[in-house]
Amino acid sequence: MDLRNIAIIAHVDHGKTTLVDNLLKQSGSFRENQAVAERAMDSNDLERERGITILAKATSVEWKGTRINIVDTPGHADFGGEVERILSMVDGVVLLVDAAEGPMPQTKFVTQKALALGLRPIVVLNKVDKPDAEPDRALDEVFDLFAALDADEDQLDFPHLYASGRAGWADADLDGPRKNLDALFNLIVRHVPPPRQLKHVDEDFRMLATTLGADPFIGRILTGRVEAGRIKAGATVKALSRHGETVERFRVSKLQAFRGLSLQEIEEASAGDIVTLAGMSKATVADTICALAVEDPIPSQPIDPPTISVTFGINDSPLAGRDGKKVQSRVIRERLMKEAESNVAIRVADTPGGEAFEVSGRGELQMGVLIENMRREGFELSISRPQVILREKDGVTVEPIEEVTIDVDDDYTGAVIEKLTGARKGEMVDMRPSGTGKTRIIAHVPSRGLIGYHGEFLTDTRGTGVLNRVFHAWQPHKGPIPGRRAGVLISMENGQSVAYALWGLEDRGRMFIGPQEEVYEGMIIGEHSRDNDLEVNPLKGKKLTNIRASGTDEAVRLTPPVKMSLEEAIAYIDDDELVEVTPNAIRLRKRFLDPHERKRQARAAG
Repeated sequence: MDLRNIAIIAHVDHGKTTLVDNLLKQSGSFRENQAVAERAMDSNDLERERGITILAKATSVEWKGTRINIVDTPGHADFGGEVERILSMVDGVVLLVDAAEGPMPQTKFVTQKALALGLRPIVVLNKVDKPDAEPDRALDEVFDLFAALDADEDQLDFPHLYASGRAGWADADLDGPRKNLDALFNLIVRHVPPPRQLKHVDEDFRMLATTLGADPFIGRILTGRVEAGRIKAGATVKALSRHGETVERFRVSKLQAFRGLSLQEIEEASAGDIVTLAGMSKATVADTICALAVEDPIPSQPIDPPTISVTFGINDSPLAGRDGKKVQSRVIRERLMKEAESNVAIRVADTPGGEAFEVSGRGELQMGVLIENMRREGFELSISRPQVILREKDGVTVEPIEEVTIDVDDDYTGAVIEKLTGARKGEMVDMRPSGTGKTRIIAHVPSRGLIGYHGEFLTDTRGTGVLNRVFHAWQPHKGPIPGRRAGVLISMENGQSVAYALWGLEDRGRMFIGPQEEVYEGMIIGEHSRDNDLEVNPLKGKKLTNIRASGTDEAVRLTPPVKMSLEEAIAYIDDDELVEVTPNAIRLRKRFLDPHERKRQARAAG
């Protein structure tokens, strides 16, 4: 059968997974009466809840005698490790762009990787049926983006289609019939070349492992594209590391290929096919699976280094062990090592003492997704404030700089620019109207300056602003950047919070807890209205007498507390604070000091 391998690239929420849903339906991958969930490719619970793609996944459809393998890539730069590996499996890309928003930062990030590999893009202008769509402007911006990313002449001469992924149509003309996706299917078959590996079908078997998974019945599984030769179920092969060392020999216990949304067992695969192998015990991502006679590994794409690190430790608060079952450092270490094995963008290192682990990754969202998955699995953790990773280059300390793209109402542009270019050491790159009373601001800001900024940004823009960020470059260190300005309210007692006490504390600042919540000494229960920390008593009840006073016994009315999400909590804390994460709670607290450290600090304070 004729074969095409493509990846779909898009910014978060530009309609990529919805378009894949309709490609599957219109190709006949489902029965007419088959019940299929919306956004079928987002199989992970977190993906469905957040509406983002986290894990790269493959599917395949048949179209008029051609099998099209489609890879759905993550749109967020924090999961770029997935993108870089997956692009090595395809021969073309479909770039999906919202006709109203145009190309956004994550579009730029993934497209740059694809163009560098020499892949020729197909541009699909999606959501052209929206009232604020400007497809001609979006198309011009895509061309400008390709030119800025050093695309060659063939890549700049890209075909384009107008589409509505939700309505399930794509046409070469804006005023086309708007019936189905036939134009997209035909363009993929015509524009994307067949796998170049087809000419190596008579050589020894070689395959580069790009994703690692696990099946409860068959164990460890590796997915990749067959680069040369053929492979049959039951064959004995070996795994080579990227340096050419033999990792292990194993028998392929099961050979599977993607058919629609499911994996189906096949007897044989040949060069160009995207397949899944089982039977290995040690082989992992970036290893070359090959015939026993092969000695040289397939070169693998280098992965961009991590930019931030977070310390994962055991939960040592007074409430530890009440919610979760997995609380020991040994169990936490095993889980983090397992994550680092399958996710090449994450690195794990032990800290002195062995009770905590330094986890390095691409961004706060990637860390937040890992922590959220762990708490749902029953882990209890204490998480430190993210720290930006600094490097030495030619004797100069350099730090990661991010490109920030902001769409904001005209009224709030002044506050946003002042925050970014002032204390946060950012540099304005571009500022232009983006229609309907909004302004688009593009700035280069140190990653350090963006930690904890999102909450301030939403406050400054009254919740109407949209902020997107992507790694830009390593640049010389910009100097000190002030952290959070406000202090915190710290509980000085253990027990259950009392409504009367919280009511009395509302003048001191905003609260993070409500009444009848468990608190302990050192737990952060609110934000102080001033810049210093303040110890308070949230357990203090009202003094009762047998005399009723007019106007003083009315019911206590509390302002609803601020409930932070996991990412907001991690970005909010200061260097001497931790986030306590359990399956049922997210709490903030001060770091607990051992008695010797407390005495030392007391002596130093006089």
